[in-house]
Amino acid sequence: MGETLGTLGSAMAAFMFLWAMYQQYIPPNLRRHIEKYYQRLVKYFYPYNEITVNEYSRDRFTRNEVYTAIETYLSTNNAVQAKRLKADTAKNNQSLFLTIDDQQEVEDEFEGAKLWCASIISNPGTQTSHMYGYSNEKRHYRLTFHKKHRDLITKKYLHHVLNEGKAINSRTRQRMLYTNQEWMWSSVVFDHPATFQTLAMEAEKKREIIEDLISFSRAKEFYARIGKAWKRGYLLYGPPGTGKSTMIAAMANLLHYDVYDLELTAVRDNTELRRLLIQVPSKSIIVIEDIDCSLDLTGQRKKKEKVKEPTEEEEKDPNKKQGKGEDAEQGKTSKVTLSGLLNFIDGLWSASNGERLVVFTTNYIEKLDPALIRRGRMDKPIELSYCSFESFKVLAWNYLLLEAHHLFDKIEILLGEIKVTPADVAEHLMPKTIEPDSETSLESLIQALEMAKKEAALKTKEEEDKEESKSAIEDE
Repeated sequence: MGETLGTLGSAMAAFMFLWAMYQQYIPPNLRRHIEKYYQRLVKYFYPYNEITVNEYSRDRFTRNEVYTAIETYLSTNNAVQAKRLKADTAKNNQSLFLTIDDQQEVEDEFEGAKLWCASIISNPGTQTSHMYGYSNEKRHYRLTFHKKHRDLITKKYLHHVLNEGKAINSRTRQRMLYTNQEWMWSSVVFDHPATFQTLAMEAEKKREIIEDLISFSRAKEFYARIGKAWKRGYLLYGPPGTGKSTMIAAMANLLHYDVYDLELTAVRDNTELRRLLIQVPSKSIIVIEDIDCSLDLTGQRKKKEKVKEPTEEEEKDPNKKQGKGEDAEQGKTSKVTLSGLLNFIDGLWSASNGERLVVFTTNYIEKLDPALIRRGRMDKPIELSYCSFESFKVLAWNYLLLEAHHLFDKIEILLGEIKVTPADVAEHLMPKTIEPDSETSLESLIQALEMAKKEAALKTKEEEDKEESKSAIEDE
């Protein structure tokens, strides 16, 4: 045994000596030729092919769907072989989802062909000097298989993995809520419980919206046939408290889409907006809430302020002049333009990923630029108005589990006489005691409605008196 180890050590020492001599004395050009022919020789005798699947595309904007599918497929079917695993919560936080850790290899078999899949990471733990702290880590999967199975793997196996991975991911993944930070997205788990069943809205209107959404989600071939990008715009408008955000959550839960909440004021310019929207995959809802407050998109064109000439004091003191310039720089707002936003709604970039909804919300639809909300951009305007009696009955069931009550008739009369939002009604129906009392909640609502009725009548009376006084003055 000792003699064997001694011989092995001598052989390794001799190899290291020869390798050092090769690196030191063989010219680089000659080394390249030697390595080139060595690779050809290895390729001739090496019976295996390899396929590399990178995590991100070359532009680093979008995650490779094939990579995600392989990750999901192998984690479901082959994770038991790996010695190191990564754990995450699966859908609804009810179970663990195990994925293969970095630098691990598992074996798979497909129609009699064996292949090996390794999860590789390069530059682990490193970061670039980019101002956003962007990670320089690069991950990829390497598939190794015998060259005689090349056609089987490339033409059938990869398509099988892609389809299976997407199906598994759809069943197990959690929906996410994304928000933009600079030109990147950050996310949290989206677990909003809103559904169309609990939405305070007339049944007929809900049915119409549900059918429209489901029809869109199944219309891939239709959009391709008519030559339009597979996306649809919704404009939700109405007074505050009428359920616009709840409607978006219900849409996401109905279609099982992720939500991308885009804050336009945090986007510096059109280029950054393009980077953000390119990253949004299919089966997503892009949301811009209160768009009338987000940017100057109301159709009103403001004149640029003239740049003031520096004063004599500022000319003498450069520090004051510099400080003034810094204040002006900090006061600058987003440079996203209306034309830039429109280009992503229905321009060439709108077709970058299919099956996406674009949802705008506003409290004041009359303030928006007509170019922003015309048909073809906002395909379906949806007005969310004040609480009707039918909407109240939905809220009564949600909060009090009541389908009927002797106070409902009085509430129906009051709701027909005054305007009140569903949010205000829900606040009075919310139980305020440990043991809920539906009678107390309904009486509280009636008192609030009667008070609102009196205030509305008083306001109307004051306005009439002002009009009468104005008319009297004009007559004199």
